[in-house]
Amino acid sequence: MISLLRKPKGTYDLFNEPLKEFKALKSHLETLLERYGYQEIKTPIFEQSEVFHREGELSDMVQKETYNFKDKGDRSLTLRPEGTAGVIRAYIENKMYTNALVKLYYFGPYFRYERPQKGRFRQFYQVGMEAIGEKSPLLDAEIISLSYQIINSLGLKDVTIYLNSLGDRKAQMNYKDTLKAYFTPYKDELCGDCQRRITENPLRILDCKIDQNKKFVKNAPISRAFLNAEDLKYYHHLKEYLTAMNVSFKEDDKLVRGLDYYTQTVFEIKADIEGFGAHNVLGGGGHYENLVSDLGGPQRSGTGVAFGIERLLEALKLAEISLAKEEIIDVYLIQMTEKAALKALEVITSLRKENFTVYFDYYQRSFRAQLKEALTLKARYLIIIGEDELANNYFTLKNTKTEKQEKVTLEKMIRTIRKDDNTQK
Repeated sequence: MISLLRKPKGTYDLFNEPLKEFKALKSHLETLLERYGYQEIKTPIFEQSEVFHREGELSDMVQKETYNFKDKGDRSLTLRPEGTAGVIRAYIENKMYTNALVKLYYFGPYFRYERPQKGRFRQFYQVGMEAIGEKSPLLDAEIISLSYQIINSLGLKDVTIYLNSLGDRKAQMNYKDTLKAYFTPYKDELCGDCQRRITENPLRILDCKIDQNKKFVKNAPISRAFLNAEDLKYYHHLKEYLTAMNVSFKEDDKLVRGLDYYTQTVFEIKADIEGFGAHNVLGGGGHYENLVSDLGGPQRSGTGVAFGIERLLEALKLAEISLAKEEIIDVYLIQMTEKAALKALEVITSLRKENFTVYFDYYQRSFRAQLKEALTLKARYLIIIGEDELANNYFTLKNTKTEKQEKVTLEKMIRTIRKDDNTQK
């Protein structure tokens, strides 16, 4: 006998009310993004490993958390751990760069092999936006403004946008060299991962969950001290645009984000909601100047952001905000005999063709049991088919709100329900 099968560690099943909230959030976000001129793109859930495992990409996500496998053709493939790289691959492959500006959004599952905990899963959902074209602080500002609008549209309060600039690649190299020299004397005080990061990627030490609150980490040099004149001007304009857009933000000189392709702008959206815990980042993103060319495309810049759907749903739950609309059951059909059940199938088919939502009892339970279920479901109408109805070729239709009950034909039944449906709308 097979043992009880369980879902894989770090995953979850989605159904009933949580699924309704998930679908409502998805619909809300898609409507908002399309209003801003973003078009949906769907990419494969697995890509050639080179899309993510690029030279110079030393983030923990890529180095330690990706699901990699070989197919039967001995090709190395990776389950997508994030959305941007796959979108850029599609942007290049489909020659979207012939357009001056391309605005895309995506929604789907992503995969990272990390320690499951509150708000973190090995399969999780993200919604993300990418604006790809020429380098512009105004484009960065629009993405951040859109992120701000998403939070406001959901009704979430106590949410803050944190902002920083990492500069271009040359500035980042100078900054990394300085951080290497700074952290080397403190090597023995760092966690094992950060000891390795000193030589590989010292920026990651700044957002290490173990070491980031240590005094010497807090006192580390800041990235903005290494910006050249052009980067400083870019950052200054970005802040001006955000202020003009009435987007409030705080500067965080230790914000670096978890992906190595970001240049210039980086930002995060954090929630200060009671009960949310330490993992309070709802989303984040930044500017990438070289990712398109690194993946084999022409020189194009882009700016993107991604939100964790599970994080948003948890924030909404804690804030006692529901996006899901109550399901409307138009009709509950009560049938009293085996012959009535056959007639009921004809009626149900006709009603569903008219786009009504119809429930009925599959087990020929008692009238009282069927009525109880109908009232629990808050059905707008009851249709009763018993011996009298069959003998005299009519149906009993009852409005559960007004309790008005009448004998009707199928045609009149449809007209009555339709009229009431239109009145409610």
